Amino acid sequence: MSESLAQVAGIDISKDHLDVHLHPSGATRQVTNDKAGHKALLRWFSRLRVERIVFEATGPYHRLFERALTAAGLTFAKINPRQARRFAEATGRLAKTDRVDAAMLARLGALLQPEASVPKSDVLDELTELVAARRALVKDRTACLNRAKVLRIQLLKSQTSQRLRQIEAQIAAVDRLCLELVTSDQTLAERLVILPSIAGLGEARAVAILADMPELGEIEPKQAASLAGLAPMARESGQWRGKSFIRGGRAHVRQAL
Repeated sequence: MSESLAQVAGIDISKDHLDVHLHPSGATRQVTNDKAGHKALLRWFSRLRVERIVFEATGPYHRLFERALTAAGLTFAKINPRQARRFAEATGRLAKTDRVDAAMLARLGALLQPEASVPKSDVLDELTELVAARRALVKDRTACLNRAKVLRIQLLKSQTSQRLRQIEAQIAAVDRLCLELVTSDQTLAERLVILPSIAGLGEARAVAILADMPELGEIEPKQAASLAGLAPMARESGQWRGKSFIRGGRAHVRQAL
């Protein structure tokens, strides 16, 4: 393989492994999804001209790898999984395996040249993780409240009440740490002052929006609406004018709003 040839790396991320495919060379590699695997992959990239790295957003599984890329100063594009799947279908790739997905992401990166993702600061990275944990705790609380409505045995009622108190305490602890992080960052602190001034938007939801939409304050209103999935999408063809619907965007932001 010629080291002078510019490469696009498509990476399929799973809990245990990273499957890598380079375009146009076709070279592949699999490493573990941990610090040792990331270090080995970055060493490989350092010997090549990797101009763009493309991977899907996978929640907790991509965060450590994203930090490694940011620390190494490499350009990467984090793709919405639905966009990646639509691209695969459009190119006739119906099979779905880790290696096939990595090759598809590399091809997507080469053809569409997606815009590079903005690396998150350490504060924003931690805030994102905390907000995701809070979201999970809220789901647990809802499930407990629903169970409590149908319980008849006193022991189970007592255990559910105890679990609810524990969840409330955990949510409160997460909220305190979120506020500490936000106030430690001047930009985030300024935005937190503004957001709760919007009618119906409390402090917890404002923090969630800051974590899930860090571009807020740096983009135009229409761009923000589109990013949140709140902008109506036109449906027109010739003389036909259909109803416009909101779609896509970041579901967590839309739910918070």
